[in-house]
Amino acid sequence: MRAQSVMQSGSWDRTREIGQILADADARYRRRMRFTTTQGLDFLLDLARPQRLADGDGLLLEDGHVVRVIAEPEALFEITAFDDHALTRIAWHLGNRHIPVKFLRHALRVRREATVAELIERLGGDTQEIAAAFDPEPGAYAHG
Repeated sequence: MRAQSVMQSGSWDRTREIGQILADADARYRRRMRFTTTQGLDFLLDLARPQRLADGDGLLLEDGHVVRVIAEPEALFEITAFDDHALTRIAWHLGNRHIPVKFLRHALRVRREATVAELIERLGGDTQEIAAAFDPEPGAYAHG
């Protein structure tokens, strides 16, 4: 069984759903990968080019059924700072080290790593340990 197209969250008929996959941010950016649904169905994701799969997207199978993508919660730090200038400075240092970052209105999210916590602390930021879906900024060259 193959899935060759992705349907954006909210754009597909949920009555066609026959299973779900639970995937972290890395597994949700693929072109070709074998998956097994939580219900035990094996299928091949076979896209023309790599694509970022969002929570709630549907993978259209050859038989017309759909597998729903569920973003797996990951161990993250939610980073805050005294003011926007300090948070921007932290974001710059994270980017300079090529650390994937999710940008929120007044916070940043990164994967939980001890070396990152030390960096944030040295820069005057605060970290809170959370578990949440991680959808980092794709980067300047990700759009073609």
